[in-house]
Amino acid sequence: MSSDRFDQESTNASRRNFLKATGAVTAGALAGSLLPETAAAASPSAPPNTPFNPATAGAMPTRNLGRTGHRAGIFSLGGQAAIEQPNNEGVAVPIIERALDLGVNYLDTAAMYGGHERWSQRYVGQVMKHRRSQVYLASKTHDRSRDGSLALLEESLKLLNTDHLDAWQLHHIDSQPDVDQIFGKGGALEALLHAREQKMVRYLGVTGHSDPGVLMECLRRFDFDQILMAVNAADPHHRSFSERLLPMAVDKQMGIIGMKIPARGRILSSWQPDKSHDSGWNQPASQPGVLAMKEALYFTLSLPVSTVIIGCDSVAQLEENVQLARDFTPLSEAQMASLTGRTEPIAKQALFFRNWA
Repeated sequence: MSSDRFDQESTNASRRNFLKATGAVTAGALAGSLLPETAAAASPSAPPNTPFNPATAGAMPTRNLGRTGHRAGIFSLGGQAAIEQPNNEGVAVPIIERALDLGVNYLDTAAMYGGHERWSQRYVGQVMKHRRSQVYLASKTHDRSRDGSLALLEESLKLLNTDHLDAWQLHHIDSQPDVDQIFGKGGALEALLHAREQKMVRYLGVTGHSDPGVLMECLRRFDFDQILMAVNAADPHHRSFSERLLPMAVDKQMGIIGMKIPARGRILSSWQPDKSHDSGWNQPASQPGVLAMKEALYFTLSLPVSTVIIGCDSVAQLEENVQLARDFTPLSEAQMASLTGRTEPIAKQALFFRNWA
């Protein structure tokens, strides 16, 4: 057998495995998670102090965020793009305000977004001064130690103008040494447990982009409430999160948040390679992508995720994404396989965040 034929058959097998792994859980998960809009406004089983945005029910479909009792709109706002840029208050704050107006009820940020000044948390905090009760607020620690993480949390709460987070997550876990340090003596997991005990945070999570096996090991070691994972239409081509990690998270009834849907624009046909867009990650994007934003978004929403987070550069971009979420209908397996096939030539740039070693 030629190497080209072998590579093609391997790709086809990976695609079949992906569809087999996700197809069985997708139908049941989506059927159980989407409720009529009239039922989505509030859940009688939701724990006390669960955030509630009155605009969400009429704005877009909602899904259970795992075991938390929160019904998340299927589109959520990420804390990057315009929301992490320095001295960008005039753009960033209106995006956050408008997101809540449009029914977004999950916000994601992190201590490392916006560099040392932590611009993302500063902008989000301005809105939280008067709208904290309307959103499930998630942040992260990139420190691997107990003491370092607790120091980050203390500053995060101040910047975000709140006395608690709805979720605090381990940020960007991408190697076994990360795992060993976090779960070892004096590691960051001790900080998460302490913060939850002190009611500084309600739920605990883990996040990652690079290697599904590393995150699976985290899930084996601790019963996290939620997971933030990078999964887009190119996912089956390399170190697929959807083949093994996603079913594992579904089986554990976790809140599952998808990210990197447009791969910072690199999966989209509108992408124009530009040095100013260089993220500093390991794979350059030298050519336009192949999908429309609707295709990219609907692919991930057709998986058994609770919601997806996307950073926005403008209010217009935000409004477009919310409208797409409002109009969402799940794709068929054939449609998803077609989108994955189209992304094969640009897999490296669409999965620039993966470990390619």
